[in-house]
Amino acid sequence: MQYLINTLKLSVYGLLWSFPVPIILAFLLNQIRSSKIKQKIQLILYMPNFVSVIVLCGIVRLLLSVNGPVNMMLHTSIDFMALPEAFRPIYIISGIWQGAGWASIMYTAALSNASQELREAAIVDGANIFQQIRVVEWPAIKDMVIIQFILQAGNIMSVGFEKALALQTSLNLPASEIISTYVYQQGLLNGNYSFSTAVGLFNTVINVILLVLVNMIVKKMNEGKGL
Repeated sequence: MQYLINTLKLSVYGLLWSFPVPIILAFLLNQIRSSKIKQKIQLILYMPNFVSVIVLCGIVRLLLSVNGPVNMMLHTSIDFMALPEAFRPIYIISGIWQGAGWASIMYTAALSNASQELREAAIVDGANIFQQIRVVEWPAIKDMVIIQFILQAGNIMSVGFEKALALQTSLNLPASEIISTYVYQQGLLNGNYSFSTAVGLFNTVINVILLVLVNMIVKKMNEGKGL
């Protein structure tokens, strides 16, 4: 039960914090009119996606070590990787840094289909940036946002195994031990293949149930439109 709670907390918090970031990035990039500047910014945003998960975890451990840059700036000597309460923020923030830029590609592409005539008319009518986003840009990506939310919500139990294991220490186990790492320990380390298979199947069944439920809820809230 503790592993299930840890998995749900990590997934739900990660979804709530990370899902809106690519959408906001796409809106911000769409406001840049210079194509050269926009391409350079996109290159910087996309680069972290090509960093290996293990390399990313190594960078995180180095930055947050007792003698690392973060402690030097704060003038402290805190071992962040040993704090169970710090594991989730570290996991989620590093995930946003790595994947938000790449995830914004589809939203940026969808925004290119927004009506330019409608945008010009909104500007002539005196609409500010937020009003332009609400009237012109949001309708262009609304369906894609809904589909992506349903898919991510349905995959909420599938927390990245490699990253969780790489950031795991003996001192942060109360927060970092999740179902995927538990399956790894039971199946490969302890040789308990039947039990680990059952736990993995349980994980998959929960994902399917969540996918169906979220799709039903979104359909009711979105005029019958879902997956």
